[in-house]
Formats: sequence, C-alpha cells, structure tokens
Amino acid sequence: MNQQTPQPDPPGPEARPVVCARCGARSPGGPPPTWTCSVENGSRQYFCVDCARANLRSIEGRLDSSWW
Repeated sequence: MNQQTPQPDPPGPEARPVVCARCGARSPGGPPPTWTCSVENGSRQYFCVDCARANLRSIEGRLDSSWW
C-alpha cells in the first residue's frame, strides 16, 4: 500500500466537534486522545472509549464497523 498517512487535524479552539460513529457521543473540542480513529472506505470515523472497549477484538482484527 503506497498511501500516505493523513495528517491529524491541528489541535486548538478551532477544532471541530467529533461524533462517535457507533453511539453518537459528542466531543466538542475535537477527538480526545482516548478515542479510536478508523479509516473505512476512505472516510475517517471516530469511536468513543466505551464503544472502542466493547468492540476491541473486532477493532484489533481490523473488521469494518459494519461487522460489529
């Protein structure tokens, strides 16, 4: 795979809110460091701590979130 890793959004007050792709939890100041980021079908998805912990085996198995 010759794709470059996308650069993270710069931190700061202008960071846009992030919504958990699984449960809809919101983080108004951008993704906290405890959230999990996944790139599926070319789009970046974030998962909150609770959703990531509940589906850890599927995430480590690199299954798309539609499978779990």
